[in-house]
Amino acid sequence: MNITFRGIGFSVVDEDREFLEKKLKKLAFAEEYLLDLELTAKKETKGIGFHLDAILHFAWKKEKAVSQDCYELYEGIEKIADKIQSVAKKEKEKTMGI
Repeated sequence: MNITFRGIGFSVVDEDREFLEKKLKKLAFAEEYLLDLELTAKKETKGIGFHLDAILHFAWKKEKAVSQDCYELYEGIEKIADKIQSVAKKEKEKTMGI
């Protein structure tokens, strides 16, 4: 699975990438059919916090999007990783009939 992680309004550092990869290890079950994952984190200019968007690209040419708002970046990464895992499981069940 190819993971793209970019920040808008801030720079994504190695620690951020490592934390994301650690949280996405629970997606090991989906590696055969989840080809790409694009994650964008935007630091909000009004108010406090971050908005995270993820686009999942499946082997059967389907895309799913999830998003998460949070105050802390790492909190948002944890929450969106859970959402990504849930969407990947549901998509696998629907498509593969498992």
